[in-house]
Amino acid sequence: MNSVAAFALAVFLAVVGLAHFVVPGYFRGLVPSWLRGARWLVAGSGAAEIVLAVLVLLPDTRAAGGWAAAALITSYLASHLDALTRTRPDKTHRLERPVGVVARLVVNLLYIAWAVAVATS
Repeated sequence: MNSVAAFALAVFLAVVGLAHFVVPGYFRGLVPSWLRGARWLVAGSGAAEIVLAVLVLLPDTRAAGGWAAAALITSYLASHLDALTRTRPDKTHRLERPVGVVARLVVNLLYIAWAVAVATS
């Protein structure tokens, strides 16, 4: 089961990493306005996720990749917490409404737990 979770995490990281390059506008919209260089942050985090996918996939580097993935995903909490400060019930997109932003935050925490579980297995 541990290798299944690691494989799934690697696929997840690779797909999301590639998505940073396929639909960068979506990810740029998640970068808090107080952070500069959204274009480079999105490209860099996408590339990092692809590299981490490879690390998680390989048994010899799985633990390091899992811990690094947990750290990278933890850094995304800034985006979700920033969105929480700006959310309103009348927003048009569900994920920008209070319940949606809280859901994104909870899901992000689950991703962190998943990466830690892979790192420690």
